[in-house]
Amino acid sequence: AFHIDTEDNKSSTYFDFTEANYEFVDKILSKYPANYKQSGIIPLLDLAQRQHGGWLPLAAMDKVSQICGVAPARVYEVASFYTMFNRQKRGKYFLQLCGTTPCMICGSNDIKNTITDHLGIGDGETTKDGLFTLLEVECLGACANAPMI
Repeated sequence: AFHIDTEDNKSSTYFDFTEANYEFVDKILSKYPANYKQSGIIPLLDLAQRQHGGWLPLAAMDKVSQICGVAPARVYEVASFYTMFNRQKRGKYFLQLCGTTPCMICGSNDIKNTITDHLGIGDGETTKDGLFTLLEVECLGACANAPMI
């Protein structure tokens, strides 16, 4: 994974947890032995993403690495591996469309084409009004209900 600076997401962008969320930080970290604070990376990233409106700026990941006492790269690895973490802004409605074989056979390409034609966006893009983001993803875990969105 790599980072591309944007106007609102660069290394100099400020992020810190709110006072109320620091109480959650303490509660999360209290579940792990002091020498295993890195076990709190996933719940802390989730907390940061919720605080920041549904996506994780670089500064939030850096804050989590600081709190957990690990190198920033360790946190970036986690944030880039799990699809639940958004490392860039997403639209209010985040459309994740499965593109694997079972969904493709059952018509996911038709759905994707309809969405792109109707909204005027491609894969990974957001409408100009910020309402919709479309992203083709790997398996959503419900192949029996294909196609999944």
